[in-house]
Amino acid sequence: MAAFLVTTATVVSCGWHTRIVTLSHPPDRTALTMNELLRILLVNRDKVAMQNFEHILSRDEYLIHKATGSHAAIALLNGPEAAAAPFDVIIADLERDSLDESHFFQLCQRLQPTAEVILITDPLAVPNVVQTIRQGAFHYLVKPLRPAELRHSLAMAGEQSRHKQRQKGLRQELTSQQNTTPLLSRDPVMLRLLEQAKRAASMELPVLISGATGTGKEILARLLHDESPRAKRPFVAVNCGAFHEELLANELFGHGREAYTGAVRDRKGLIETAHGGTLFLDEITEMPLNMQVKLLRVIQEKELRRLGVTTAISVDVRFIAATNRSIRQEVDEGRFRQDLYYRLNVIDLHLPPLARRQGDIPLLVHHFLEKFAQRIHGHALGINRAAMERLQQHSFPGNVRELENIIQRAVAFSNGQEINEELLPDYLDKQKSYYFHYTNSRMLPLAEMEQQYILWVCEQMNGNQTLAAKVLGLDRISLWRRLKKMHSPLVNEDNDTREPPSSSSFAPHIQ
Repeated sequence: MAAFLVTTATVVSCGWHTRIVTLSHPPDRTALTMNELLRILLVNRDKVAMQNFEHILSRDEYLIHKATGSHAAIALLNGPEAAAAPFDVIIADLERDSLDESHFFQLCQRLQPTAEVILITDPLAVPNVVQTIRQGAFHYLVKPLRPAELRHSLAMAGEQSRHKQRQKGLRQELTSQQNTTPLLSRDPVMLRLLEQAKRAASMELPVLISGATGTGKEILARLLHDESPRAKRPFVAVNCGAFHEELLANELFGHGREAYTGAVRDRKGLIETAHGGTLFLDEITEMPLNMQVKLLRVIQEKELRRLGVTTAISVDVRFIAATNRSIRQEVDEGRFRQDLYYRLNVIDLHLPPLARRQGDIPLLVHHFLEKFAQRIHGHALGINRAAMERLQQHSFPGNVRELENIIQRAVAFSNGQEINEELLPDYLDKQKSYYFHYTNSRMLPLAEMEQQYILWVCEQMNGNQTLAAKVLGLDRISLWRRLKKMHSPLVNEDNDTREPPSSSSFAPHIQ
């Protein structure tokens, strides 16, 4: 939630915190250059009042734009000029306007999240404006205005807006440097998906992301959060397949003191932690049916009860779920609740596998080369034609994550020159556009093929389930659950101290 400004006579509670910001130290505005001029949007239906504003603010450090009413302001904020050069401060007097302060502020936050909003109000309307301050508006001023107070508030709001813009730039820079893969693409299907995701980000609706392991489901979920009005609030991710039912309930809902032996204090769960923000439920199809009922109740009623506690706690959370399975099939076979499916599947985004995005491979290769070469060698590296062709022939069952790992290893073992085919793993020669070589003509259902593949990887890793899970892109518990579902004897074996054969040191190949 945006920071807000109040006088020392007013204390406004905002979310979990109560904060007072005084007006005692305005920034040094003489240091502003032409590129640093504050961009101000004045919103008022009264032309005389607008002229008074301009007179008060007729100084060199402001670039002033005017809008006669809220609808004209929203059109301006939604236009190309505002997108290219966002406003720093919006000063709005909505008396006799068709939009109230709260609705107008929400639209401003959606269109210009770094802009600060100062509201001008009549003394009798102060209680209504205070509600908007609680939502995150920066400050309000009561008519008749005092020029010094207006300039002072504007200076502080401008400084706060510039700080938010700098923070946004830092977040974007850090995101690009993290060990996550950007959703780079030239593929028409992928570009349409990203456009849909961009529109979905501003909505408050649940999202269901589907796609194979390694396609970037959590990255897409983070982008949906970062581009949403909830961007400043928590993004909390939980892998539903990583916990047994009792532990998952404790993680999501928390517990009260003495809820069970050893619970010596109240503990907030991940749903509460995500209050005001986004909860990402990865591998949602691994959630036990009993837990699905509890989650459905939270989504419907917007409240939860900690384990061992009868008092309900209100929560405001946007839910994003992801799965690498056919969730429709899980519903049909009774392993996933239909009502929860419809609650989560309001917006459906499917990430295609890299095998269907062959044209993106060179783009991603060069991105990963730039990322890892600078980090490891301090300068850029190229890749020769033969190596690129080998990569383009590969089917990438591990998707973008597999490609990233291949390039990272190649850069690490290079001598600082270009990447050649000798630096690529041997299995690329053996695994081109197929995964299995059949001894008969029987075509296997996808579920059966997946089971065979999992068992094969475990065999190649000499029964070491931790290593097999890494190759498969799963966590250790999720692999154990799948082996248990197959009734595999590996469930009862503990072979994690075994070393895999030397021929299996890379990601798998099947002959």
